[in-house]
Amino acid sequence: MNFNHYFKRQIELWGEERQLSLQDKSIAIIGAGGLGSSLAYALGSSGIGRVDIVDFDRVSLHNIHRQIAFTLNDENEYKAQVVSNVIKSKSPFLKSQAFIMDFEEFSNIDNNRYNLILDATDNLPSREMINHYSKAHNIPWIYASVEEFNGQICFFDKSSFGVFNISNHTPKGISAPMVMQIASTQANMAIRYLVGLEIERDKLHYIYYNSNGELIMQKFSMPIEDK
Repeated sequence: MNFNHYFKRQIELWGEERQLSLQDKSIAIIGAGGLGSSLAYALGSSGIGRVDIVDFDRVSLHNIHRQIAFTLNDENEYKAQVVSNVIKSKSPFLKSQAFIMDFEEFSNIDNNRYNLILDATDNLPSREMINHYSKAHNIPWIYASVEEFNGQICFFDKSSFGVFNISNHTPKGISAPMVMQIASTQANMAIRYLVGLEIERDKLHYIYYNSNGELIMQKFSMPIEDK
């Protein structure tokens, strides 16, 4: 398959050199549910050389309406494996491995070095572990969360997730389109960073629809860690 033809529109956007550079990049998506499967669709066929998926969970019936990688035929299959297989079927230029385990186990595997880690989990303790791992390996990561009609995204570089109140918060209901909207913002941050375009770091982006259905976007600077 012709590389330039497959990535024609992106090459028109940022040039062949930047597109080729993506082949040397690798990312890990932690979580293969709503955010994770949407991220995988957005980035899996973008030209990134390796997109690994980490998730221990299986597909449940209530996942399918809001997690775009899955069909009714996937019920009870491992999410990470389904997502990895789907994105490989879309791009001949992609390598992808499914890690059917939680992040704590994944973080203990040797030689898993990435250019970027994408959080698609649904709990604060897992994000704290991602933060510790990223700091220890000097890898930036992008946090994202969705609840009801709101979501948050932050590209963590010099700041830390430790400023959040870490607890076992259980998310309330979730709007499926909001999941895709937050994942799209997160994926755009990721792809801009990986091709060397400017990206705003260490700012918490809060995106929500108010009671009148108006889209509101706010930004907050995150505290920078002292070295």
